[in-house]
Amino acid sequence: MVAKTMDQLVALCKRRGFIFQNADIYGGLQGVYDYGPLGVELKNNLKNAWWRSMVYERDDIEGLDAAILTNRKVLQYSGHEDTFSDPMTDCKKCKGRFRADHIKDGKCPNCGSTELTEPRPFNLMFKTAIGPVDDGSVFGYLRPETAQAIFTQFRNVVDSTSRKLPFGIAQIGKSFRNEITPRNFIFRVREFEQAELEYFVMPGEDEKWHEYWKEARIKWWEEQGLKRDNMNIYTTPKDDLAHYAKACYDIEYQFPHGMEELEGIANRTDYDLGNHTKAQEEMNLTSHCHPNPDSTQKLCIMDDNNKWVVPFVIEPSMGVDRGVLAVMTEAYEEEDLGEGNTRVVLKLKKHLAPIKVAVIPLKKNNEAIMNKCHEIKQNLLKLGIGRVALENTGNIGKAYRRHDEIGTPLCITVDFETIENQPESVTIRDRDTMEQHRVNVADLPAYLREYFL
Repeated sequence: MVAKTMDQLVALCKRRGFIFQNADIYGGLQGVYDYGPLGVELKNNLKNAWWRSMVYERDDIEGLDAAILTNRKVLQYSGHEDTFSDPMTDCKKCKGRFRADHIKDGKCPNCGSTELTEPRPFNLMFKTAIGPVDDGSVFGYLRPETAQAIFTQFRNVVDSTSRKLPFGIAQIGKSFRNEITPRNFIFRVREFEQAELEYFVMPGEDEKWHEYWKEARIKWWEEQGLKRDNMNIYTTPKDDLAHYAKACYDIEYQFPHGMEELEGIANRTDYDLGNHTKAQEEMNLTSHCHPNPDSTQKLCIMDDNNKWVVPFVIEPSMGVDRGVLAVMTEAYEEEDLGEGNTRVVLKLKKHLAPIKVAVIPLKKNNEAIMNKCHEIKQNLLKLGIGRVALENTGNIGKAYRRHDEIGTPLCITVDFETIENQPESVTIRDRDTMEQHRVNVADLPAYLREYFL
């Protein structure tokens, strides 16, 4: 059973230290959230899983980490300055401000009034002054997507790696969009992280690769714990496509608030590389490209016939925050243990779990037990399996329930038998089954390596 309501997840996130409202002591900043001690671990684990699958496990993808501040010309030629907007409307009665395409039945979501202003475009990009003089003449933007730096660095990556088509460039990083109505917790926010791949292919092979990446990305999400029955593939109608796209698939997920986009896989054609490319007659530019007098480079690549080609691009673009929300939704369960007892458990995939192992003393004020707990923890950290926690609450039942809620796969209990008997042994408890068995301390490294690695 996945989480039924967003309130369940929000409460768990705050109670257990996954996600907090930004600037909460001052009433919060709408559409901005902070990841707590456990949330940052879960988020990093999800990003690491993406990076591993994209960069380490493949031979055709390179990585990039580009700046957030973006030259205005980049977003002029990409089309964002002119087209990256949502329709905005105001309620004349309550003064609320909303996206016009989210208004139902022509009524204000706040007060129900039908007195709304005519929709007008609202550019979503955050503008920022650059340099010591803020007179409005020199400015840039906080990037609205991570993709553009990949395109503008295309030539440098090709020259430094000698890549041939097809190949990709992957990046994870912060993006910023001044959403009119942030909503649904971390689903739609103003500051968020993206994991984007730009996969460059020969023109004419783009549709084949578009299908390939759709299937590859669905499979990856299944490996993160999402059930295919809770996902849907939505083919974007031509009238709703982004200004750069020839076609787009959305991988949708059944979030607590409904079936909505988790990841987009777009066929961006040669729109971006072409628009950022210096005018060159010998390149035979396609109809998507416009000569760019400001660019100093030709963002193209030689094909097998030694002719310049502007590659087409397939872009799987994942929202990291939405990914965190999805895996938590899928993993959330409330189990009836009988006799009026229930437990909340996050059945996260073990590679995503914020804490991999909790070492728990049966008695927290016993020096011998505590010394052994510290020793075991330090030895387990050397295995490189991830975060190992020492849970020093003194109540074994509450410790188990806490680690059920935060998704810790294994709990190791150090008791009197551990320190009094030879060979030393501990109790290992499984999160999902709650089954327990004894393991010799000397055998723990091999046991955990097999379990996690």
